[in-house]
Amino acid sequence: MRVVLRRVNRVLLGLAGLLLVVGGGAVLAAALDLSVPSWWPWSGPSDVLLTTAQRQRWRDEGWWWPVVIAVLGLVVLLALWWLLAQFRRARLTEVLVDTGDGEAATLRGRALEGVLEADATAQEGVARAKVSLTGRRTAPRTRVALHLEPYASPGDALTTLSAQALAHARTSTGLPALPTEARLRAVKHRARRVA
Repeated sequence: MRVVLRRVNRVLLGLAGLLLVVGGGAVLAAALDLSVPSWWPWSGPSDVLLTTAQRQRWRDEGWWWPVVIAVLGLVVLLALWWLLAQFRRARLTEVLVDTGDGEAATLRGRALEGVLEADATAQEGVARAKVSLTGRRTAPRTRVALHLEPYASPGDALTTLSAQALAHARTSTGLPALPTEARLRAVKHRARRVA
């Protein structure tokens, strides 16, 4: 279902972008007094969007302009919601675990994230860790953010993460692979005084 939504989202984004580029190009062409198609409502730089007669047509109707403003406000809110939805990363709520007897069980994604965070934080040199699961129920992916102590070696931290926390998660869930993106940051610390 998410794949379909992603495709629909991309198609709608592409259509909206194409419409804006074509519309903007036509308005720019009309403003520069270039030739535009005969069906285009503006043919030169002196044309306006609404004529005086069109603007005053609904003046006596008290409901017209509040409805227009409300609809335009709703369009703006929907566009902002759609924009913010582009930056939201879908979190995996559950992972399908093979129980070995031909059946499958579901494991809460937050539980697996919590265990991975605890295992990663228990490593030597790791101040704290943040884990999030993405992907599909049958093929999860992890994003790990490790905040390292000043004395920690990034290479050792990654090796230990892969050999312990991630290996433990793969074994306990029965997953053949658990692709991981790791981001490392150093924890801010005070400078040491040398005597």
